[in-house]
Amino acid sequence: MDYSVTHFKIEVSEELMQVCRELLADSVCEAGYESFVDTDDGIDGYIQTQYYSEEHTLAHILDFPIETAAISFHTEEVESQNWNETYEKEVFDPIRVGSECVIYDAASPEAETLATEAPISIAIDQKMAFGNGAHETTKMIVGKLLQFDFAGKRVLDCGCGTGILSIVAKCCGAEHVTAYDIDEWSVDNTHHNAALNNVTIDEILLGDVSVLSHVDGVFDVIVANINRNILLADLPAIVETLNMGGTVILSGFYEEDVPMLLEKADELGLHEVERCVTNDWTMLVLGR
Repeated sequence: MDYSVTHFKIEVSEELMQVCRELLADSVCEAGYESFVDTDDGIDGYIQTQYYSEEHTLAHILDFPIETAAISFHTEEVESQNWNETYEKEVFDPIRVGSECVIYDAASPEAETLATEAPISIAIDQKMAFGNGAHETTKMIVGKLLQFDFAGKRVLDCGCGTGILSIVAKCCGAEHVTAYDIDEWSVDNTHHNAALNNVTIDEILLGDVSVLSHVDGVFDVIVANINRNILLADLPAIVETLNMGGTVILSGFYEEDVPMLLEKADELGLHEVERCVTNDWTMLVLGR
């Protein structure tokens, strides 16, 4: 899968820079951008090359709410091989979720020690996929999964990225886990990380939400750490696979997005059970 990176330059006062970064990412994700990295003068946004449109991107920043900010951008294609090499060379710091779980870089020089630090110690070789546990959304979901009794439960991981949430669910005792992602790199990375942790993910599928039409059975717990627009579009199909009395855990969006997500959830017969917010990133736990 080919990706492009758009380098967004934001000219604004230092005290407003981080707010502008977050607002800009929220705006252009509607143009198809999947992930963002902060830079010294703005952000870099990654988008599948087939979905990139300069006109579409520009349309989403014309009405930027902070009038003192000047935004410019240019886009270039990313060489998959070089991007992958960059990910492999960067070692992320261990992420600790309470005293129960530590997520660490498989390439860390401290890997042997970290592997025995907590009851659940998970090694991640991130490569090009999203989700090593460091992002607020992933960390919130991991924290929630650690609270579940997964005995006899079936779990669905929508947009599995590195496979971190699937692996946590399996380590917590889930009977069956199905995961899918539209990105081939993510599917491969989930296979790789599951093997790295001696965990079996029962199904790892390549494709969008439509792959669920070929999946047998229903799920007791569904996790989806995806951007707001994809959640709104995919939630009806996702909920069709939810068992009665099941739980849906959503993240990947800001607190301001909650009302429209709850409206969609209500239409589908779901109700809010819990909400968690970290640095404006939000997790919703919904029940049926």
